[in-house]
Amino acid sequence: KYSHLQLISDLGIEPFAWPWFRIRWRDPEILAKYGMDDTTIRHGDLLQMDAGISYLRYYTDHSEWGYVLRPGETDIPDGFKQVMSEANRLQDIFCGEFKEGLTGNEILANILRTAKERGVPEPKIYSHAIGYFLHEPGPLIGLPWEQKDTGGRGEVRLVPNSTFTAELSVTAPVPGYEERTLRLALEQMVAFTRKGTYFMAGRQKTYHLIK
Repeated sequence: KYSHLQLISDLGIEPFAWPWFRIRWRDPEILAKYGMDDTTIRHGDLLQMDAGISYLRYYTDHSEWGYVLRPGETDIPDGFKQVMSEANRLQDIFCGEFKEGLTGNEILANILRTAKERGVPEPKIYSHAIGYFLHEPGPLIGLPWEQKDTGGRGEVRLVPNSTFTAELSVTAPVPGYEERTLRLALEQMVAFTRKGTYFMAGRQKTYHLIK
């Protein structure tokens, strides 16, 4: 956390909020040895960060994942990669359902319907417009606790040249750990134009590996 804050400070960039880094998955043997309350980052841990900056008056809202390699490992176990690929599939569906003139609630319903038709495991959408404000006055597309109707802001219609944070998640069993599921949540910036919807600075498809 403090390394992140120091880095953006060195670059002359301001954080818009306090960043957080959390352990999202831990090997059962480590859990048994150190308990649920242990916050020391250890080999085999799956980490999520959530942070944002303010630059040239523009806000970002961003979340990615990393894995702490165990001794002898050179990559994350394949089971986690499969969950990431499901999240990427949901991102593709998310972008494909952005259509000019639709309300946030209509976009939400279309994304979830398509995702379920294509077998995406437990899709959840909670996206919002972003720009000169963290929550720009554009359509609200879902909330973590509301996946049907978000009220007034959900009835705002989509217009071209808008930017959003594509906040979404999937929850799926991790192959190799059949009794455990992982909720993998991503937040990355997208722009909607009349030519389509695209990720403004790429998107996460692989985990950051920590040695």
